Amino acid sequence: MLFVLIPVVLWITALVDCLKSNFSGDSKIIWVLVIIFLPVLGSILYFLIGRNQKIA
Repeated sequence: MLFVLIPVVLWITALVDCLKSNFSGDSKIIWVLVIIFLPVLGSILYFLIGRNQKIA
């Protein structure tokens, strides 16, 4: 059960954070698509790379 719950929570957290954030240009759309189509890997990539691309 824990192996299913952790990726789902990670995916939802990444998606919500991405949708609430301000990005320049089409970056938000690209990150949302990456998170949706590659749930676990996309979420990890978003937290490692995407969060640094936000507009302050």
